[in-house]
Amino acid sequence: AISEALVGYLRSMGGEVICSQPVESIDRLPPARAILLDLAPRSVLSVARHQLPTKYCKRLERFQYGPGTFKLDWALDGPIPWTDANIGSATTVHIGGRLEEIAQSELDAWQGRICERPYLIVCQQSHADPSRAPEGKHTGYAYCHVPHGSEVDMTEQIERQIERFAPGFRDRILARHAISPQDFEAWNPNFVGGAITGGAANLAQLFTRPVARLNPYTTPNPRVFLCSASTPPGGGVHGMCGYHAARTVIAKFLQGNI
Repeated sequence: AISEALVGYLRSMGGEVICSQPVESIDRLPPARAILLDLAPRSVLSVARHQLPTKYCKRLERFQYGPGTFKLDWALDGPIPWTDANIGSATTVHIGGRLEEIAQSELDAWQGRICERPYLIVCQQSHADPSRAPEGKHTGYAYCHVPHGSEVDMTEQIERQIERFAPGFRDRILARHAISPQDFEAWNPNFVGGAITGGAANLAQLFTRPVARLNPYTTPNPRVFLCSASTPPGGGVHGMCGYHAARTVIAKFLQGNI
C-alpha cells in the first residue's frame, strides 16, 4: 500500500513508472537533465562506466559490501513457544544469548567463518496482523549475517538457535523457505554477495560512501547522481538517501548547473 501511494503521488505530478524493462546502459534512458541511480556501485559501473572517469570507477570498485544474509520463512502450526511468554507479543525479536555470543557471531560473518550460534532477527508479524496466516496458524521469519557470498545452508543453525529459547519450535514448522546470499543477489543485483543494506557501514564507509566526495550523491558526470543505500546514511527503512539525492538535484537545477 505504501508503494502504491508513492507511485500515485508521482503520477499525480506527471511522473511515470516503467517496470520489467532492464536498463543495461543509461544510454537507453530517455533524454533527461538528471539521472538518479538507485544502484550499488557494482551496478553503477555496469550501466554507466562509460559515462564516468576511470579514477572514479576504480574507487567504486573498491567499495566494501560487508557480510551476506541468510533468511528463513516459516508457515507455523501455532505461535513460537517462547520460554518467556511476553516475547510472543513482540513483532520483532533479537536473539543472541550473551553479549559475547552476539559479538562473536558478527565477527565470524566479517571474517569468513560460519557461526553455530548466529545472532538472529526473528519476526512474527502474524500476531499483530492475522491476515498474514490462516485462522489458528502463524507465520514467521528469521535471518542472520553470514560471510559475504556464503553458500552454506544455515537452516539447522538458525532453527537450533530459536529452539534454544523456544523449546518445541521445530514441532510447529509446517513449511519453510530459505533465501541464500546468492538468492538475494539474483532477486536484486544491488544485494552484492547477499549484503542487503547497500554496503558495509564501517568507520571508513559510514559517511564516505560510496567514495569520499564533498557531496556523495553527485558523480563526476554532472547529469548522473546516486540515491541508493550505498550513499549516506546507508541502509534502513528511512528514505533519506533518496531525499538527500533529490535535494542535491533540485539545488543543481536552481543554480543552473544542469
